[in-house]
Amino acid sequence: MRTVIVGDIHGCYDELLELLEKVELRPDDLLIGVGDLVDRGPAPGEVVGLFRERPNSVAVMGNHERKHVRGIFSYAQEITRLQLGDRYAETVDWMRTLPYHFENEHVRVVHAALIPGIPPADQKEEILCGSTSGERELAALFPGGHWHDHYTDAKPVVFGHHVTGREPLIRDGRVFGLDTGACHGWNLTALCVPGFTVHSVAARADHWSIAKRRWQLPVLKTKPWRDLTWPELAGTIERFSSATDPATRGWLESVEEWAADLRASFPALTDAAYELADGLTADELRRHPAAKYLFQARDGRLDQATLAKRCPTPRKTAELAAALGLVVTEPPD
Repeated sequence: MRTVIVGDIHGCYDELLELLEKVELRPDDLLIGVGDLVDRGPAPGEVVGLFRERPNSVAVMGNHERKHVRGIFSYAQEITRLQLGDRYAETVDWMRTLPYHFENEHVRVVHAALIPGIPPADQKEEILCGSTSGERELAALFPGGHWHDHYTDAKPVVFGHHVTGREPLIRDGRVFGLDTGACHGWNLTALCVPGFTVHSVAARADHWSIAKRRWQLPVLKTKPWRDLTWPELAGTIERFSSATDPATRGWLESVEEWAADLRASFPALTDAAYELADGLTADELRRHPAAKYLFQARDGRLDQATLAKRCPTPRKTAELAAALGLVVTEPPD
């Protein structure tokens, strides 16, 4: 029985199938993924499904799986969540079960790194999976170099995480870095043990560049625009303002117009509050859903600056408008 270890797959399912065909994977072979099965590529669900459904398969925890498990979302995780759809929550539950390392009589496998001289079971999870804090700790321990430059243990170690280029990093027959940038259009690489033979297939595209463009508008539409503060809303629009896709640009312009219309409604909201406060009794003011604004207006203390402070989000502004009987525009679909 062989152990077949595959570098960072990142949703590159077609390349994975091609690679497993190239190594002639047999049912009794143990298939190991070094982590980062998901994010950036076109088919994370299919990659995860293969590892879950095939007997004799193990995936170790990568920093990308850990981000999903811990609810830390950047653009790549937002895309994966949309790609997986209804399967997302259940897939994350499976990710929680992943080990942070694998070891047999032939080899050690971690996603990112380990501190030489310490057994994998005694290593910090942050080091093993390559989290941000783990990367900082490694940089402090090995300034100007890499952890694997100091690896002298007899048992070979296999890892991914850091793209080594189109070719894997191989040193002394004991250090094997297998992330050869499949999601960036380079190669997907496997190591077959105990023979320690290396096999690669070329990526079919720069998948991450394609995914970033393809999923930009769907991701933007999932953002909680109503609940962003005004500065957060403006900053998000600015961050994506360089989008080249006409549909994305047009939708962002609609969001910007909607936000501007809401902000421009503050004078009308102030006037409406004063007008309504003048026509209600104190008891009616107390029962009104906009009571705190109306009492300020009655006392002559409501101005646009106060209103902006009390309505820091589009949702708060729209709720006040509804309470005062004014109609405001809805955000774009």
